[in-house]
Amino acid sequence: MRTLTAPDRGLALMLAGLAGYVDSLGFLHLGGVFVSFMSGNTTRLAVNLAEGRWLAAGAVAGVLLLFVLGAMLGALVAGGEGARSRSRVLAVEAALLAGAAVAAGAGIAPLAIGLMVLAMAVENSVFLRDGEVGVSLTYMTGTLIKTGHALAAAVRGGDPWAFRPYMALWAGLAGGALMGAVVYGRLGLTALWPAAAVAMALALGVRFNRAA
Repeated sequence: MRTLTAPDRGLALMLAGLAGYVDSLGFLHLGGVFVSFMSGNTTRLAVNLAEGRWLAAGAVAGVLLLFVLGAMLGALVAGGEGARSRSRVLAVEAALLAGAAVAAGAGIAPLAIGLMVLAMAVENSVFLRDGEVGVSLTYMTGTLIKTGHALAAAVRGGDPWAFRPYMALWAGLAGGALMGAVVYGRLGLTALWPAAAVAMALALGVRFNRAA
């Protein structure tokens, strides 16, 4: 985060919020399975296997597989690191979220969840750096570790405010998740439509305001 320009930091914060929002919808609908946080799902997979809950384990394994496929799709769509690349990734994310909203409206919840998982995986290709994820947008473990390291550096006499970009990113995801939980209670998975609209607005904004 600290190496990003101010506009890119703003984009990262909005995308973290979007990820938290969508993950909250999926978590509530699935009763405790995530659509973006695969570390938590890996633990759930292991627990289900240990307890012999084979159907539950299979469902979580399917989510994990879809997330990997989505990450592959995101990298293929990106094809680079410029604004056009980011716009393509965001447009695909928007299309996947819109497809999920349509599926939810048609009563095909499994398809909606699958498309949500793909969308969250694709989002992580927005900030590629040397072909790898430059900023974690849908999971915050690494971000919190960087926060702790920045605080340790401050104790040793470094920049006392270096932790702020990382905490802001975490707060973005947490705020989005809170909003998603509130909206889900009123709209269910229909709440995916605003997420799709935000993703498309970001895709257009990146493409036409920061062409590269």
